[in-house]
Amino acid sequence: MADVGAIAGVTSRTVSNVLSGKVAVSPETQAAVLRAVDQLGYRMNTAAKHLRTGRTGSITLALPDLSVDYFSQLAGAVAREADRHGWAVTLEQTNYERQRELQVLLGQGKHLSDGLIIQPYALQDDDIEILAAKQPCVLLGDHAPGLPVDHITMANADAAQCATQHLLNIGRRRIAAVGVNSSGGPHTAETLRLRGYEAALEAAGMLTDPELLAEARRWRLQDGAAAVEGLLSRGVHFDALFCFNDSLALGALHVLSQHGVAVPDDVAVVGFDDIAVSAYSNPPLTTINPGGTGIAAAAVQALSRRLAQGPSEAAVGVVQDFHLVLRSSA
Repeated sequence: MADVGAIAGVTSRTVSNVLSGKVAVSPETQAAVLRAVDQLGYRMNTAAKHLRTGRTGSITLALPDLSVDYFSQLAGAVAREADRHGWAVTLEQTNYERQRELQVLLGQGKHLSDGLIIQPYALQDDDIEILAAKQPCVLLGDHAPGLPVDHITMANADAAQCATQHLLNIGRRRIAAVGVNSSGGPHTAETLRLRGYEAALEAAGMLTDPELLAEARRWRLQDGAAAVEGLLSRGVHFDALFCFNDSLALGALHVLSQHGVAVPDDVAVVGFDDIAVSAYSNPPLTTINPGGTGIAAAAVQALSRRLAQGPSEAAVGVVQDFHLVLRSSA
């Protein structure tokens, strides 16, 4: 620890504060310490630490479906950030099932851990408010404001408005929204992204055309393909697609290619999430980068603070910044 401090230009106590998350330090100091940690390959003596603190040295990350590229990339980012804190990560796949999410929130998983980072899908906000007190917990995803739980999310509505506005800016007027889910709650990603899409149209003096709302209950490749196949089979005219995630967009690109529809000449396509494969689609996909790496870092930092400070501290809410990644599809 002293060696890390010498390279970073700080004391070993400051190094300890950065790695434990117990004391807030400036972003510049934190970055200098983490660079020194990487340079030296330093790892905390976790066995001694666990004996001293009575903790397991691991955290649980619960996600709906690890076969979804965004979630697998998020898991990797959380694991890398947790490693900086000397934590191992246990993954729980909840399969969009309420009962499995309840079990994880109650601490009834297969492995003991010091805390939980979870992105629920089927739980109600009342469930979360009651059960999150069972263990240190950080929520990902979209939920009602005011929950007494640390919460890290993305700017879904604003980012969707930005994506739709870009399509309007390049002259598209028949923009289909792919990924609509009529059963979504008021704070779910599908509802917020639809809200952003509609806000962009309203700002341009346009009404939402129900014909251009393509439903997809799950956001997988095959769901995007089926949604766009449905638009084409119904004879719906569109000159752009705003897809609520990149998997939907990639499925859409496949169907458009099969039907001889040129992208972006005939139809421009924008996705959401900026998963790795999106840069290598044909054509490469314009998409929203929602700040997944920052979400992972903020979630691990929030859990570290919660473990250090206990349940009496006020809940923290973070909305991660986003940006539009321009590529050839739009």
